[in-house]
Amino acid sequence: MIVDAHVRLGRGREVSLDADQLIATMDSLGIDVALVAPDERCIAYDNREGNERVAAVAAASGGRLTAYAVANPWRGRAALDELDRARDAGARALNVDSVLQGFDLLDGLVDPLLDFATEAGWPVYVRTGTPPSALPLPLASLARRWPETPFVMGRSGATDFWIDAAPALRYAPNLYGDTSYAPWDTVLVELGRDQEIGPSRLVFSTDAPYTVPRSELRRVLDWPIDDNARHDVLGGTILRLLRASHG
Repeated sequence: MIVDAHVRLGRGREVSLDADQLIATMDSLGIDVALVAPDERCIAYDNREGNERVAAVAAASGGRLTAYAVANPWRGRAALDELDRARDAGARALNVDSVLQGFDLLDGLVDPLLDFATEAGWPVYVRTGTPPSALPLPLASLARRWPETPFVMGRSGATDFWIDAAPALRYAPNLYGDTSYAPWDTVLVELGRDQEIGPSRLVFSTDAPYTVPRSELRRVLDWPIDDNARHDVLGGTILRLLRASHG
């Protein structure tokens, strides 16, 4: 089974993607399931609208789409109430973007949301690659404070901070990288052959609509790893994280 661990649905500042387009792309590429987050505006501000939209399309997808929940931590108690509503509507993971939401990963603002995710048994996706507030090494420090919660390092620091992906993954054993943007013959091969990391700590993500999904999948298919490792990268690992969180 092939699982795309991160897609954004809706209209961004420069890109857009709706559920029908996504399903059509998945069908053409043989992608079975995608985890879907709201668009930039809804991550930053209109959390309720975004959560309701992705929950609705996930519920109507026949199991093809799984919803992330978002909440801006600046909203305090209201952010936790929003996550609670999203969980009731079917969300199965937390999506965090400290740049769009305006905080530093280590300033304590997001901690109540991470407590919620831990109690809910949710994996946490955190986009990285944008200085100064969204980088791999601070994320690794954050992940170590919630050792029972799996964190996905969105974009693995792409592109200027790929060099920090390996030390971040070594520092926090509950941190997982994603493959989006990463050339297999440089970034992925280095992470995959590191004895403290390996392919099982990487998850396939297209990060659509910011990328060309066919190219993102082709890169992982071209990566010279064995079948068991490729199975983990393309879906086995993220499915285990989701199943572990939901019994």
